[in-house]
Amino acid sequence: MVDVLLEREDEMGGKQLRKTLDKQLLSLPKKVKFCKLCVISNQRPRIFFDNNGICGACRHDYRKKHEINWSLRKNQLEQLCDKYRRKDGGWDVLVPGSGGKDSAYVAHVLKHEYGMHPLTATWVPFKYTDIGYKNYINFVDAGFTNIQGHPNGKLHRKLARICFEEVGDNFHPFIWGQHGFVFNTALKYDIKLVFYGENGSLEYGGNSSAKDISNIQMEDHVVNVEKNSWKGATVNDVVKYGLKYKDYFTENDFTQSDLLLYSLPSVNELRGKGMQMHYMSYYHKWDPQENFYYASEHTGYQANPVRSEGTYSKYASLDDKLDGFHFYLMFIKFGIGRATSDAAHEIRDGHITRDEGVSLVKRYDEEFPTKYFEESLEYLDVDEAHFLEIVDSFRLPHVWVKTNGEWKLRHTVSQDGVDD
Repeated sequence: MVDVLLEREDEMGGKQLRKTLDKQLLSLPKKVKFCKLCVISNQRPRIFFDNNGICGACRHDYRKKHEINWSLRKNQLEQLCDKYRRKDGGWDVLVPGSGGKDSAYVAHVLKHEYGMHPLTATWVPFKYTDIGYKNYINFVDAGFTNIQGHPNGKLHRKLARICFEEVGDNFHPFIWGQHGFVFNTALKYDIKLVFYGENGSLEYGGNSSAKDISNIQMEDHVVNVEKNSWKGATVNDVVKYGLKYKDYFTENDFTQSDLLLYSLPSVNELRGKGMQMHYMSYYHKWDPQENFYYASEHTGYQANPVRSEGTYSKYASLDDKLDGFHFYLMFIKFGIGRATSDAAHEIRDGHITRDEGVSLVKRYDEEFPTKYFEESLEYLDVDEAHFLEIVDSFRLPHVWVKTNGEWKLRHTVSQDGVDD
């Protein structure tokens, strides 16, 4: 394990170094730029911009709208399903998800349009919201068999705290399980086809080497997950760090079996079973808003009665009370928050204009998530002063500057940052 030294600005405007396990932070460009078509910036890890100042996600979206033959791709999906569909009615595809709009869409389409027999797998939230649990039950009641993964609760909380303090993302253990639990479950039940929703490297502007292909090779997937989705910090990395540096974390808090579902099976195991992983966004044009309408009609999915904190939308990422701080910490680390993420996609999908997106980002991106703040502090076992200290330690000097005792963004998409 190698922890990264991250430069940050202290209270007096001087430069300090702090340790972090998030290895992607050192690769961020020091000159902040925003996409000319949407509202995303080049601070989003792994995103790339072309020579015209347009992000990879917008380039991919242009291709989706003007070049991709979706009828041909649906035929390809039919052929894939014909290959894996079981005639005895047994499970032939595993769909990971919470019963939210996207996973509900994927599972329902595979079952009812393509005649597959999906097993669905849910790595449970840290703390369910009322609407999140209701949507989960509605999804199961709509006709889906589901397996839930509940990690060791004591260990999960402590891992979340370490990741909050050292990765800058309390949500990191959940992200481990989104992959580890899924593929271990597929192996357990001898399911050779795993279907996720969207390919994030394409839909959100990942690195330029990302390919729009139907089948992600297991070798590539394992490397991509550990390096990118897990920010270079696996559960074993965090456990070793915790044992060495954290007085609240000891060997009595876990056994090796507790770590299994946070980890991906080996490439040899996955390859030996002939397992394949596919994204529905390759075969069906991916539009989160349309997925919401589809899931509402077919699985009883419901939006929040009020907008989510930090953004203007009501229908995405509703499951977890700690979710708001995942997005808020993204805003702290990269200067782009939940409203930026939502607006960028809706601009690409043609639901709003860029000017509307800029206004929404200006209004909501900096909003602090107060609704579940006390419960989040209690879950992480930290007080407010410690929470704010950790948050400030992840403000990068090329993104933030302290002016008259208040932290300000140096650059914003509305061009009203301190250095704009």
